[in-house]
Amino acid sequence: MTQLKNQNLLYIKNMVCPRCIKVVREELQKLGIEVKSIELGEVQVGQDISQLNLDEIKTVLEKEGFELIEDSRAKMIDLIKTEIISIIQKYKDEDLEKINFSIHLSKLLNKDYNYLSSLFSKIEGITIEHYVILQKIEKAKELLKYGELTLSEIAYRLGYSSVQHLSRQFKQVSGLTASQFKNNISNLRKPLDKIK
Repeated sequence: MTQLKNQNLLYIKNMVCPRCIKVVREELQKLGIEVKSIELGEVQVGQDISQLNLDEIKTVLEKEGFELIEDSRAKMIDLIKTEIISIIQKYKDEDLEKINFSIHLSKLLNKDYNYLSSLFSKIEGITIEHYVILQKIEKAKELLKYGELTLSEIAYRLGYSSVQHLSRQFKQVSGLTASQFKNNISNLRKPLDKIK
C-alpha cells in the first residue's frame, strides 16, 4: 500500500507507461540519484528527499514531459489517476467487470471513498467514475484501431455488461459511433495523461 509520508518517495505526474518508467529512471540516474524501485507515478530513492536538489529534478523531469508533485492533495489525485490507468491498460490481467474502483481506491490509499471522490471532483472538475469511463473509452479507441477484436470482445475485456452499454458511452464521450471512429483513420487518440 502506498504511503504518502515516506521520505524516500518522489511522486511524479504523467508517468503512464513502461517507457515513462524507463525515461524517469534514466534521468534520475544521470543526476546521480539511486533508484531503489520505480512504478507508475512513484519512485523510491536511496536517500531522504530532503537531501536532493528538487529544483534540478523538476527541471530535468519537465524537459521529458513529467512533473514532480509536492502537494499532498495533488499526490493523492495523481495516485488515483495512475492506478485507474494502470488497471485499464492491464485489462488482460484484470477482470474489469469485477473491479469496484471505489473499494479498490479506498483500500489502496487508506482513505474513505467519499473523501477521495470529493477531492478528485474538486481538483479535476470531473468525478472518478467519469474519469474511469474516459480511460475505458480511450482504451476502446486503441483496440478499435488495432482491428484485432470485435466490438463485443472489446466490451467484454473492458468490463462492460453489453455492447450497447459500451456503444452508448463511446458515442457520448467521442461524439462518434465505434464504427465511425474505426473508419475515420485521421481521428487521433489522446495521450492518457491529457484525458479530462
